[in-house]
Amino acid sequence: MNLPTGLPTLPFEKPDVLDLAPRMRELQASLPVARVRTPTGDEAWLVTRYEDVKALLADPRLGRTHPKPEEAARVSESALLGGPSGDFEMEDADHSLMRARLVPRFSARRMRLMRPRVEAMVDDLLDGLAGAPRPGDLHEALSFPLPVLVICELLGVPYADRGYFRKITTGMADMRDNQLSANSYETLIGYVKDLVARKRTEPGNDMLSELLTIEDGALTDDDVAGLGAIALFAGHETTVVRIDLGTLLLLTYPDQYAALATDPGLAASAVEEILRLGTDGGGNGGLLRYARSDVDVGGTRIAAGDAVLLALGTANQDASVFAEPSRMDVRRSTERQHLTFGHGARYCIGAALARLELTAVFERLCARFPGMRLAVPVEELRWRSHLLTGGLAELPVTW
Repeated sequence: MNLPTGLPTLPFEKPDVLDLAPRMRELQASLPVARVRTPTGDEAWLVTRYEDVKALLADPRLGRTHPKPEEAARVSESALLGGPSGDFEMEDADHSLMRARLVPRFSARRMRLMRPRVEAMVDDLLDGLAGAPRPGDLHEALSFPLPVLVICELLGVPYADRGYFRKITTGMADMRDNQLSANSYETLIGYVKDLVARKRTEPGNDMLSELLTIEDGALTDDDVAGLGAIALFAGHETTVVRIDLGTLLLLTYPDQYAALATDPGLAASAVEEILRLGTDGGGNGGLLRYARSDVDVGGTRIAAGDAVLLALGTANQDASVFAEPSRMDVRRSTERQHLTFGHGARYCIGAALARLELTAVFERLCARFPGMRLAVPVEELRWRSHLLTGGLAELPVTW
């Protein structure tokens, strides 16, 4: 393969795993729309400034599809988000239909109704952690089981199957093995399709059963299985990562952990700060999009068909928007400005659910364990850098 030369090449080196890569900061300051080389050797545009990223997130001229997918630049070997996905001509219609079906089921009102149940789940898991030997693994005790419990209850998925679909979703997120991620996705679709078939005859009080009844039964089992698979994967993996990273950030800022332990009422603003900063160790790439037509960004022409990486983590630390952007401040007043959930028509469907779970965790964790600390140096933590969702393999803590 003949690689382009002279371009900044992702991923950039990060001496501090919890901070942005220095090269990201340099590009944001001097070349905010930069031509870069992706890990697959393809070329893409990397956009790092807040205002540019925000505008492009809402720009209909960018999308997830490509008119010639076999020629499109890729960022990894993942079959999910490593390259283009979907039909170029039908992208807007398909996306609108998907949102019309899922958004009402993840509304802020519905999530508020779930709050007592989620809080009870958190309390039970923290009880288990308190009674376990020290040091303990917060990842296995809290970060993984909580989002899985919640999404299983919401969708009507048996919690007993968590080990099975954990393996499947891990395979889906693999960025090194295209066949593994593609096969894992098909396996998950098949698993959810089997659930849907059972709910056709034995419906429950859950989202999959509800989807079967909408539009006078117009959705096929395949339709519902596809929606359910998306919700099952996205509805737990990203929140697992956020709980781990949020805890790690707080433990590396002891004054902020202590403030939250003293005043759990700070949890809502702390969550927004965790969402702003918790970009899997500072972020080292971007959200992949393709230009559907020519787009001018900050005086730079991005041609139709070009790949664009929207560096959300870097934009969330733009000094023109956030004072002392790399510092964690659980009282920060501009917390809702972050772009972690996107912006515009593609704003994350699960944002209210993620906020519900994270707030319940951090209202309780710090107050319940005011003396919690890492059981190993940060340098010894194992990062899942080969997965789309990233995050930690474990989070050893003591108290």
